[in-house]
Amino acid sequence: MEPTNTESPEHFHKVVDCQWACPAHTPVPEYIRMIAQGRYADAYMVNWRSNVFPGILGRTCDRPCEPACRRDRVEDQPVAICRLKRFAADNKGDLSDRMPAPAANWNGKTVACVGAGPASLTVARDLAPLGYRVVLFDRDAKGGGMIRSQIPRFRLPEEVIDEEVGFVTALGPELVLNKEVNSLKALLAEPYDAIFVGTGAPRGRDLDVPGRAEAAANIHIGIDWLSSVSFGHIEKIGRRVIVLGGGNTAMDCCRTSRRLGGEDVKVIVRSGFEEMKASPWEKEDAMHEGIPIHNFLVPKSFTHEDGKLTGVWFEKVAWQAGLDGRKALRPTGEPDQHFECDDVLVAIGQENSFPWIERDIGLEFNKWDMPVVGETTFQSTNPKVFFGGDSAFGPKNIIWAVAHGHEAAVSIDLYCRGQDTALRPPPGVTLASQKMGIHEWSYDNDVSLDERRKVPLLETSLALASVKAEVELGFDRELAYAETQRCLNCDVQTVFSAPACIECDACVDICPTDCITFTANGDEAEVRTRLKAPALNLTQDLYVSGSLPTGRVMVKDEDVCLHCGLCAERCPTGAWDMQKFLLTTTQAGGCR
Repeated sequence: MEPTNTESPEHFHKVVDCQWACPAHTPVPEYIRMIAQGRYADAYMVNWRSNVFPGILGRTCDRPCEPACRRDRVEDQPVAICRLKRFAADNKGDLSDRMPAPAANWNGKTVACVGAGPASLTVARDLAPLGYRVVLFDRDAKGGGMIRSQIPRFRLPEEVIDEEVGFVTALGPELVLNKEVNSLKALLAEPYDAIFVGTGAPRGRDLDVPGRAEAAANIHIGIDWLSSVSFGHIEKIGRRVIVLGGGNTAMDCCRTSRRLGGEDVKVIVRSGFEEMKASPWEKEDAMHEGIPIHNFLVPKSFTHEDGKLTGVWFEKVAWQAGLDGRKALRPTGEPDQHFECDDVLVAIGQENSFPWIERDIGLEFNKWDMPVVGETTFQSTNPKVFFGGDSAFGPKNIIWAVAHGHEAAVSIDLYCRGQDTALRPPPGVTLASQKMGIHEWSYDNDVSLDERRKVPLLETSLALASVKAEVELGFDRELAYAETQRCLNCDVQTVFSAPACIECDACVDICPTDCITFTANGDEAEVRTRLKAPALNLTQDLYVSGSLPTGRVMVKDEDVCLHCGLCAERCPTGAWDMQKFLLTTTQAGGCR
């Protein structure tokens, strides 16, 4: 094996598993330490630079960082990263003197953004301070897109949306609201230097089964229904409600139904419980509010009487192998089941809709009727048009839309300056020793078993009484501090200096996870099997030193290291050091 190139940022970035897993690469341990120090505004600004909407995401993010959290390898529960983000947002104070000012001068370039959701707002946030004139078009009366229209107020209060969208609009982009763009060709004919499409996945999938047309008055498309509730057009629903679907939208639909008069609300899903796309905590919240989830039932028909919906017939299915040996959901042969209801909410997925994009403007579409978009540049086959968020690669979530917006903004800036959009500037990286004495570090490196703190909830009876009463109350300062102490500071890296090593094996003896081995070099697959503890996670690279005087190499399994610093404390020659790795992704303007 070749020695690990620690000059490249990728190795240590992958070791900071939470940051690596975050699409926007938010430096999670950095802001958690700031919260522990009471520096809430600083923690917010670290988040704001990366993910733009800390208060919104602190309540609604799908949390890809948490399954990656190293604490999950010590205990059953990761650090409550997302809820700590919210805590910083709730306690940040006045930031008016910390936000960037609008650009003093126009740089001569104008960019149109279709849709004012998270992807477009991120593009505006990155480009406006560089002097771009950014024009945001949206069919709704306020910016925010699906953040405002589809996430219920009991999860995300409107004042949080107003504040964080306001931080972006304060930078000077022009908002053209209540305006639906119905022709990309017409927009291309206007004097815009680039166009960004961030229209999301605005069309909910329907269900074409017998009885759908006859009972249409009481069968609603989930995302459209949620939007109508958000904008005050719908204020009640029938007593008996069936929600079809197993994603987060279905969870929002069923919980909203409980608050609008639904007393008997059921979620019915064709897949198994573990296979549902909804986040585990979303399912837990629904069940906490008394909403049962029925699995392995496929809707066959709607029943109706005199044009009024009366119920739904379901067929029981199970995973079974076919003649080809492949497992699929197949009927079990059990009797069909009928559930009575007054209303049905269909939340079985979303898809893109581009009827407003003409097919003769040099913009190619693939077989799924999605635009052909560069995975790195987000540029379409019409070089002037860029896509991001759900409109680029299909439905995902807010943090992915933000990540797309950052990358698209880099490409738009390069394109408008006549440079290659494939040029991706490197991130900013620092690696600094945390040594403050012979065996003292500038961070708390004590590793202890400590259960995850639970976020307090509003009493259920009060929560169900209003569609606007926020359910999660957030951490107070005591709970937040206690939760910060569960972070293992995995951005503080164990950095090895081969020339200083005398191969005494002191670090091997003291390592609590047996992640350090001095051994003969060889093929990686073979080396992984003969380490002191076999390195089984192939997705995380080994840390390999250069050849030592005995001909051996030091091999460290980064996957199980707890960053406790005991190796560096025990080392008699200082061959090990604890160094904080901080990576900040390059944003638009960073390549100048």
